[in-house]
Amino acid sequence: MTRIERVIAGMKKEGLGHLMVTDPISIRYLTDVYVQPFERLFAFLIKDSGECVFFLNNLYSVPKTNFKEVWFSDTDDQISLMASELDGCKKLGIDKEWTARFLLPLCEKCPDVKPVLASFIVDDCRAIKDADEIVKMKKASLINDTVINKAADFVKEGMTEKEVAAFIDATYLKEGASGNSFTTIVSFGANAADPHHEPDDTVLHAGECVLIDMGCVYENYCSDMTRTFYCKSADPEQTKIHDLVRIANEKAEAMIKPGVRLCDIDATARDYLSAAGYSKEFNHRLGHFIGQKEHEFGDVSAANENVVKPGMIFSIEPGVYIEGKHGVRVEDLVLVTEDGCEVLNHADKHWRIVG
Repeated sequence: MTRIERVIAGMKKEGLGHLMVTDPISIRYLTDVYVQPFERLFAFLIKDSGECVFFLNNLYSVPKTNFKEVWFSDTDDQISLMASELDGCKKLGIDKEWTARFLLPLCEKCPDVKPVLASFIVDDCRAIKDADEIVKMKKASLINDTVINKAADFVKEGMTEKEVAAFIDATYLKEGASGNSFTTIVSFGANAADPHHEPDDTVLHAGECVLIDMGCVYENYCSDMTRTFYCKSADPEQTKIHDLVRIANEKAEAMIKPGVRLCDIDATARDYLSAAGYSKEFNHRLGHFIGQKEHEFGDVSAANENVVKPGMIFSIEPGVYIEGKHGVRVEDLVLVTEDGCEVLNHADKHWRIVG
Protein backbone atom coordinates (compact mmCIF):
# COMPACT_ATOMS: atom_id res chain seq x y z
CA MET A 1 0.00 0.00 0.00
CA THR A 2 1.41 3.40 -0.99
CA ARG A 3 1.59 6.28 1.46
CA ILE A 4 -1.33 8.03 -0.23
CA GLU A 5 -3.38 4.82 -0.14
CA ARG A 6 -2.71 4.57 3.59
CA VAL A 7 -3.92 8.14 4.02
CA ILE A 8 -7.07 7.46 2.00
CA ALA A 9 -7.77 4.43 4.19
CA GLY A 10 -7.48 6.70 7.22
CA MET A 11 -9.79 9.26 5.60
CA LYS A 12 -12.48 6.65 4.98
CA LYS A 13 -12.18 5.47 8.57
CA GLU A 14 -12.89 9.04 9.69
CA GLY A 15 -15.68 9.58 7.15
CA LEU A 16 -13.69 12.18 5.21
CA GLY A 17 -14.07 12.59 1.47
CA HIS A 18 -11.46 15.35 1.15
CA LEU A 19 -8.22 16.11 2.99
CA MET A 20 -6.22 19.31 2.39
CA VAL A 21 -2.53 18.76 3.21
CA THR A 22 -0.56 22.00 3.53
CA ASP A 23 2.47 21.13 5.69
CA PRO A 24 5.37 21.14 3.17
CA ILE A 25 7.06 18.23 4.98
CA SER A 26 3.91 16.12 4.83
CA ILE A 27 3.50 16.97 1.15
CA ARG A 28 7.08 15.86 0.51
CA TYR A 29 6.40 12.66 2.47
CA LEU A 30 3.44 11.86 0.22
CA THR A 31 4.70 13.09 -3.17
CA ASP A 32 8.50 13.64 -3.07
CA VAL A 33 7.76 17.25 -4.08
CA TYR A 34 9.15 19.90 -1.75
CA VAL A 35 8.33 23.60 -1.84
CA GLN A 36 9.02 26.21 0.82
CA PRO A 37 6.07 28.52 0.08
CA PHE A 38 6.76 31.18 2.72
CA GLU A 39 3.64 33.41 2.64
CA ARG A 40 2.17 31.90 -0.55
CA LEU A 41 -0.49 29.23 -0.97
CA PHE A 42 0.75 25.66 -1.39
CA ALA A 43 -1.53 22.68 -0.89
CA PHE A 44 -2.17 19.06 -1.85
CA LEU A 45 -5.79 17.90 -1.90
CA ILE A 46 -6.52 14.19 -1.48
CA LYS A 47 -9.96 12.82 -2.38
CA ASP A 48 -11.25 9.45 -1.21
CA SER A 49 -11.80 8.59 -4.89
CA GLY A 50 -8.02 8.49 -5.28
CA GLU A 51 -7.79 11.75 -7.20
CA CYS A 52 -5.17 14.18 -5.88
CA VAL A 53 -4.74 17.85 -6.77
CA PHE A 54 -1.70 20.09 -6.38
CA PHE A 55 -2.26 23.82 -5.91
CA LEU A 56 0.88 25.55 -7.19
CA ASN A 57 2.05 29.11 -7.63
CA ASN A 58 3.74 29.84 -10.97
CA LEU A 59 6.83 30.90 -9.01
CA TYR A 60 7.38 27.39 -7.66
CA SER A 61 9.95 25.17 -9.34
CA VAL A 62 8.20 21.80 -9.42
CA PRO A 63 8.86 18.93 -11.84
CA LYS A 64 5.90 17.43 -13.69
CA THR A 65 3.93 15.24 -11.30
CA ASN A 66 1.47 12.40 -11.82
CA PHE A 67 -1.24 14.40 -10.09
CA LYS A 68 -3.70 17.01 -11.31
CA GLU A 69 -2.04 20.43 -11.10
CA VAL A 70 -3.83 23.74 -10.60
CA TRP A 71 -1.42 26.60 -11.30
CA PHE A 72 -2.00 30.24 -10.41
CA SER A 73 -0.26 33.59 -10.08
CA ASP A 74 -0.08 35.94 -7.10
CA THR A 75 -2.95 38.00 -8.54
CA ASP A 76 -5.31 35.13 -9.42
CA ASP A 77 -8.34 34.27 -7.31
CA GLN A 78 -6.58 31.30 -5.74
CA ILE A 79 -9.33 30.48 -3.24
CA SER A 80 -11.95 30.18 -5.99
CA LEU A 81 -9.65 27.79 -7.86
CA MET A 82 -9.34 25.72 -4.72
CA ALA A 83 -13.07 25.82 -4.01
CA SER A 84 -13.82 24.52 -7.48
CA GLU A 85 -12.08 21.26 -6.59
CA LEU A 86 -14.24 20.62 -3.49
CA ASP A 87 -16.97 18.92 -5.51
CA GLY A 88 -19.67 17.60 -3.19
CA CYS A 89 -17.48 18.11 -0.13
CA LYS A 90 -19.40 18.48 3.13
CA LYS A 91 -16.56 17.86 5.60
CA LEU A 92 -13.03 18.98 4.72
CA GLY A 93 -10.06 17.62 6.62
CA ILE A 94 -7.49 20.35 7.15
CA ASP A 95 -3.89 20.45 8.27
CA LYS A 96 -2.83 21.76 11.68
CA GLU A 97 -0.23 23.87 9.86
CA TRP A 98 -2.67 25.73 7.59
CA THR A 99 -2.94 29.44 8.29
CA ALA A 100 -6.20 31.30 8.86
CA ARG A 101 -5.41 33.66 5.97
CA PHE A 102 -6.26 30.83 3.56
CA LEU A 103 -8.67 28.71 5.59
CA LEU A 104 -11.11 31.50 6.52
CA PRO A 105 -11.56 32.80 2.95
CA LEU A 106 -12.17 29.21 1.80
CA CYS A 107 -14.82 28.78 4.49
CA GLU A 108 -16.49 32.00 3.32
CA LYS A 109 -16.38 30.80 -0.27
CA CYS A 110 -17.78 27.38 0.68
CA PRO A 111 -20.20 27.95 3.59
CA ASP A 112 -21.64 24.43 3.36
CA VAL A 113 -18.21 22.82 3.87
CA LYS A 114 -17.31 22.01 7.47
CA PRO A 115 -13.55 22.11 8.20
CA VAL A 116 -12.25 19.54 10.69
CA LEU A 117 -8.74 19.05 12.00
CA ALA A 118 -7.45 15.87 10.34
CA SER A 119 -3.70 16.14 9.95
CA PHE A 120 -3.39 13.25 12.41
CA ILE A 121 -4.27 10.97 9.48
CA VAL A 122 -1.02 11.86 7.71
CA ASP A 123 0.85 12.12 11.02
CA ASP A 124 -0.13 8.56 11.96
CA CYS A 125 1.26 7.34 8.64
CA ARG A 126 4.48 9.32 9.13
CA ALA A 127 4.89 7.80 12.60
CA ILE A 128 5.36 4.31 11.13
CA LYS A 129 8.65 4.38 9.25
CA ASP A 130 9.14 2.19 6.19
CA ALA A 131 12.35 0.33 5.36
CA ASP A 132 13.88 3.20 3.37
CA GLU A 133 13.14 5.71 6.11
CA ILE A 134 14.66 3.42 8.74
CA VAL A 135 17.89 3.09 6.74
CA LYS A 136 18.22 6.87 6.51
CA MET A 137 17.44 7.46 10.18
CA LYS A 138 19.93 4.81 11.26
CA LYS A 139 22.57 6.54 9.17
CA ALA A 140 21.71 9.92 10.70
CA SER A 141 22.12 8.40 14.17
CA LEU A 142 25.43 6.78 13.25
CA ILE A 143 26.70 10.19 12.16
CA ASN A 144 25.56 11.52 15.54
CA ASP A 145 27.54 8.77 17.31
CA THR A 146 30.66 9.66 15.38
CA VAL A 147 30.33 13.41 15.94
CA ILE A 148 29.57 13.21 19.68
CA ASN A 149 32.72 11.14 20.22
CA LYS A 150 34.77 13.64 18.27
CA ALA A 151 33.19 16.49 20.21
CA ALA A 152 34.07 14.82 23.52
CA ASP A 153 37.71 14.66 22.40
CA PHE A 154 37.57 18.27 21.24
CA VAL A 155 36.16 19.86 24.40
CA LYS A 156 38.78 21.58 26.55
CA GLU A 157 38.75 23.75 29.63
CA GLY A 158 38.63 27.44 28.60
CA MET A 159 36.50 26.88 25.50
CA THR A 160 33.14 28.58 25.06
CA GLU A 161 29.85 26.87 24.38
CA LYS A 162 29.72 28.52 20.96
CA GLU A 163 33.12 27.08 20.03
CA VAL A 164 32.01 23.55 20.82
CA ALA A 165 28.71 23.99 18.98
CA ALA A 166 30.53 25.35 15.92
CA PHE A 167 32.85 22.33 15.94
CA ILE A 168 29.89 19.95 16.04
CA ASP A 169 28.08 21.75 13.23
CA ALA A 170 31.17 21.73 11.00
CA THR A 171 31.91 18.07 11.74
CA TYR A 172 28.41 17.05 10.70
CA LEU A 173 29.10 18.30 7.19
CA LYS A 174 32.43 16.47 7.08
CA GLU A 175 30.69 13.22 8.08
CA GLY A 176 28.08 13.41 5.30
CA ALA A 177 25.13 15.16 6.93
CA SER A 178 23.44 18.02 5.09
CA GLY A 179 23.12 20.10 8.24
CA ASN A 180 21.55 20.25 11.68
CA SER A 181 18.09 18.99 12.60
CA PHE A 182 17.93 21.73 15.26
CA THR A 183 20.22 24.29 16.87
CA THR A 184 22.99 22.42 18.68
CA ILE A 185 22.66 22.74 22.44
CA VAL A 186 25.92 23.01 24.39
CA SER A 187 25.53 23.87 28.08
CA PHE A 188 28.28 24.27 30.67
CA GLY A 189 27.72 24.14 34.42
CA ALA A 190 24.60 25.96 35.63
CA ASN A 191 23.46 26.53 32.02
CA ALA A 192 22.72 22.80 31.81
CA ALA A 193 19.83 23.30 34.25
CA ASP A 194 17.97 24.92 31.35
CA PRO A 195 16.87 22.07 29.02
CA HIS A 196 16.76 24.40 26.00
CA HIS A 197 19.73 26.63 26.68
CA GLU A 198 21.31 28.01 23.50
CA PRO A 199 25.12 28.19 23.27
CA ASP A 200 26.66 31.49 24.30
CA ASP A 201 30.06 32.80 25.32
CA THR A 202 30.10 30.95 28.65
CA VAL A 203 33.60 29.56 29.29
CA LEU A 204 34.13 26.00 30.52
CA HIS A 205 35.82 25.53 33.89
CA ALA A 206 37.18 22.41 35.55
CA GLY A 207 34.58 20.48 37.52
CA GLU A 208 31.64 21.66 35.42
CA CYS A 209 29.24 19.46 33.48
CA VAL A 210 29.11 19.59 29.68
CA LEU A 211 25.65 18.78 28.31
CA ILE A 212 25.44 18.36 24.53
CA ASP A 213 22.09 17.84 22.77
CA MET A 214 22.62 17.49 19.03
CA GLY A 215 21.09 16.22 15.82
CA CYS A 216 21.81 16.17 12.11
CA VAL A 217 19.93 15.64 8.86
CA TYR A 218 20.78 12.86 6.43
CA GLU A 219 18.77 12.65 3.18
CA ASN A 220 15.94 14.66 4.79
CA TYR A 221 15.78 12.53 7.96
CA CYS A 222 16.75 13.72 11.43
CA SER A 223 18.71 12.39 14.37
CA ASP A 224 18.75 13.55 17.99
CA MET A 225 20.80 12.54 21.02
CA THR A 226 22.15 13.93 24.29
CA ARG A 227 25.22 13.04 26.32
CA THR A 228 26.55 14.69 29.48
CA PHE A 229 30.26 14.86 30.37
CA TYR A 230 32.43 16.49 33.07
CA CYS A 231 35.45 18.71 32.62
CA LYS A 232 38.67 17.52 34.33
CA SER A 233 36.83 16.10 37.35
CA ALA A 234 33.34 15.18 38.46
CA ASP A 235 31.60 15.94 41.71
CA PRO A 236 30.15 12.75 43.32
CA GLU A 237 26.73 14.38 43.64
CA GLN A 238 26.64 15.04 39.91
CA THR A 239 27.86 11.58 38.91
CA LYS A 240 25.29 9.97 41.20
CA ILE A 241 22.55 11.92 39.42
CA HIS A 242 24.06 11.02 36.05
CA ASP A 243 23.92 7.32 36.94
CA LEU A 244 20.28 7.69 37.98
CA VAL A 245 19.36 9.42 34.72
CA ARG A 246 21.21 6.82 32.63
CA ILE A 247 19.47 3.98 34.45
CA ALA A 248 16.09 5.70 33.97
CA ASN A 249 16.88 5.87 30.25
CA GLU A 250 17.82 2.19 30.14
CA LYS A 251 14.78 1.07 32.16
CA ALA A 252 12.44 2.88 29.78
CA GLU A 253 14.15 1.45 26.71
CA ALA A 254 14.05 -2.09 28.16
CA MET A 255 10.23 -2.10 28.32
CA ILE A 256 9.57 -0.82 24.79
CA LYS A 257 7.74 -3.30 22.58
CA PRO A 258 4.57 -3.30 20.49
CA GLY A 259 1.42 -2.91 22.59
CA VAL A 260 3.02 -1.02 25.47
CA ARG A 261 1.43 2.35 26.16
CA LEU A 262 3.59 5.41 25.62
CA CYS A 263 2.44 6.85 28.95
CA ASP A 264 3.69 3.73 30.74
CA ILE A 265 7.13 4.15 29.20
CA ASP A 266 7.20 7.71 30.51
CA ALA A 267 6.08 6.51 33.95
CA THR A 268 8.86 3.94 34.16
CA ALA A 269 11.59 6.59 33.91
CA ARG A 270 9.66 9.22 35.87
CA ASP A 271 8.80 6.92 38.77
CA TYR A 272 12.41 5.77 39.05
CA LEU A 273 13.72 9.34 39.27
CA SER A 274 10.90 10.37 41.62
CA ALA A 275 11.74 7.50 43.98
CA ALA A 276 15.30 8.83 44.08
CA GLY A 277 14.00 12.26 45.08
CA TYR A 278 14.02 13.97 41.68
CA SER A 279 10.40 14.48 40.65
CA LYS A 280 10.24 18.25 40.14
CA GLU A 281 13.76 18.21 38.67
CA PHE A 282 12.57 16.05 35.74
CA ASN A 283 10.35 18.72 34.24
CA HIS A 284 9.58 17.59 30.68
CA ARG A 285 8.10 14.64 28.80
CA LEU A 286 10.25 11.56 28.32
CA GLY A 287 10.40 11.72 24.54
CA HIS A 288 9.11 12.88 21.17
CA PHE A 289 8.57 11.33 17.78
CA ILE A 290 11.03 12.18 15.02
CA GLY A 291 11.46 11.73 11.28
CA GLN A 292 11.69 14.38 8.58
CA LYS A 293 11.32 16.92 11.40
CA GLU A 294 13.11 16.77 14.74
CA HIS A 295 9.79 16.96 16.60
CA GLU A 296 6.94 15.19 14.86
CA PHE A 297 3.38 14.52 15.98
CA GLY A 298 3.29 12.14 18.95
CA ASP A 299 5.25 11.94 22.17
CA VAL A 300 6.23 9.77 25.11
CA SER A 301 4.38 11.48 27.91
CA ALA A 302 1.96 10.91 30.76
CA ALA A 303 -0.86 12.21 28.54
CA ASN A 304 -0.34 9.83 25.61
CA GLU A 305 -2.18 6.54 26.10
CA ASN A 306 -1.56 5.33 22.54
CA VAL A 307 0.33 2.07 22.18
CA VAL A 308 3.69 1.48 20.59
CA LYS A 309 3.71 0.01 17.07
CA PRO A 310 6.52 -1.50 14.96
CA GLY A 311 8.26 1.13 12.83
CA MET A 312 7.84 3.98 15.29
CA ILE A 313 10.97 6.00 16.11
CA PHE A 314 11.04 8.29 19.12
CA SER A 315 13.43 9.66 21.71
CA ILE A 316 13.96 8.52 25.29
CA GLU A 317 15.49 11.45 27.17
CA PRO A 318 15.11 11.63 30.94
CA GLY A 319 16.85 14.51 32.67
CA VAL A 320 17.47 16.05 36.07
CA TYR A 321 18.05 19.80 36.31
CA ILE A 322 19.34 21.45 39.49
CA GLU A 323 18.66 25.16 39.09
CA GLY A 324 21.74 27.33 39.46
CA LYS A 325 24.09 24.34 39.61
CA HIS A 326 24.05 21.73 36.85
CA GLY A 327 21.95 19.40 34.73
CA VAL A 328 22.04 15.91 33.25
CA ARG A 329 20.22 14.48 30.25
CA VAL A 330 20.80 11.15 28.49
CA GLU A 331 18.97 10.72 25.20
CA ASP A 332 18.75 8.03 22.54
CA LEU A 333 16.48 7.38 19.60
CA VAL A 334 14.74 4.00 19.57
CA LEU A 335 13.16 2.05 16.72
CA VAL A 336 10.26 -0.19 17.68
CA THR A 337 10.69 -3.68 16.24
CA GLU A 338 8.27 -6.61 16.03
CA ASP A 339 9.24 -7.87 19.49
CA GLY A 340 11.04 -5.03 21.23
CA CYS A 341 13.14 -2.05 20.23
CA GLU A 342 16.50 -1.20 18.72
CA VAL A 343 18.46 1.67 20.23
CA LEU A 344 19.81 3.69 17.31
CA ASN A 345 22.59 5.42 19.25
CA HIS A 346 25.71 3.53 20.29
CA ALA A 347 27.88 6.21 21.88
CA ASP A 348 28.62 5.32 25.52
CA LYS A 349 25.98 6.69 27.89
CA HIS A 350 28.07 6.48 31.06
CA TRP A 351 29.53 9.70 32.44
CA ARG A 352 33.13 10.41 31.46
CA ILE A 353 35.79 13.02 32.00
CA VAL A 354 36.69 15.40 29.14
CA GLY A 355 38.88 18.45 28.71
